[in-house]
Amino acid sequence: QVQLLESGGGLVRAGGSLRLSCVASGRTFSRDTMGWFRQAPGKEREFVARIITWNGSTYYADAVKGRFTISRDNAKNTVYLQMNSLKPEDTAVYYCAGARGVVLSTAPIAYDYWGQGTQVAVSS
Repeated sequence: QVQLLESGGGLVRAGGSLRLSCVASGRTFSRDTMGWFRQAPGKEREFVARIITWNGSTYYADAVKGRFTISRDNAKNTVYLQMNSLKPEDTAVYYCAGARGVVLSTAPIAYDYWGQGTQVAVSS
């Protein structure tokens, strides 16, 4: 059984930074696509970023491009999301997700396994 455990969320002022981590167990994700999604209260879950773990190819939502960076450490089965220049509208629960193989879709349904989420709150 695959498990994803996120950490690194918290409360930060606008303009600040946070680094989220997601550790996978039960599966070696070196051939998977790992993504970060977020869900704000009353809104649908939305795509943030993804990385194809075997070649490092990344893709970002327009809302975070240039501010967030996704990376991975295959030896540690860990994916990261470095978030800089945070804005109040980045406030959400952030979820790590994994998909078997290469997945280019940004739809949540395309991902096979999910973490429980970590809260990020950005104050103005």
